[in-house]
Amino acid sequence: MNMNSKQLNILLADDDADDCLFFKEALVELPMSMNLIAVHDGEQLMHLLINETIDLPDILFLDLNMPRKNGFECLSEIKSSEKLKRLPVIVFSTSFEQEVVNRLYSNGAHYFIRKPSEFSQYKKIIQQSLELVDQGVLTKPAREDFVLTVKKIL
Repeated sequence: MNMNSKQLNILLADDDADDCLFFKEALVELPMSMNLIAVHDGEQLMHLLINETIDLPDILFLDLNMPRKNGFECLSEIKSSEKLKRLPVIVFSTSFEQEVVNRLYSNGAHYFIRKPSEFSQYKKIIQQSLELVDQGVLTKPAREDFVLTVKKIL
């Protein structure tokens, strides 16, 4: 991994405090320069993206099950916005229904991550997704590569 790359600006939208903490702890242990902003519901997320003059984040990690506006609604709004549609969105959720995954792929999410229960796995999957961003690999993957899983490191 390129340790001298620019700082990555990461936006996390997740209403689960434990998951946010997990995410922050995973980032701390990664050898990259990062800035994390976390929001806790979909309305807060869309307000931040649309109304703030901040630069868009390099990547958005979007939880599906959020109050006030869920991940599906946010993703649709992001992908139909001229300002936001190129923002890479990685959706993560505890649900793993094929129908949900298919819908997210059709709606323009870049990747889907099933939330692992083990911290070591969680950290690995976040690292893998950030390496893709860091390397500029943000073209939408083929359908079979849409679900990111922890690669076994040999």
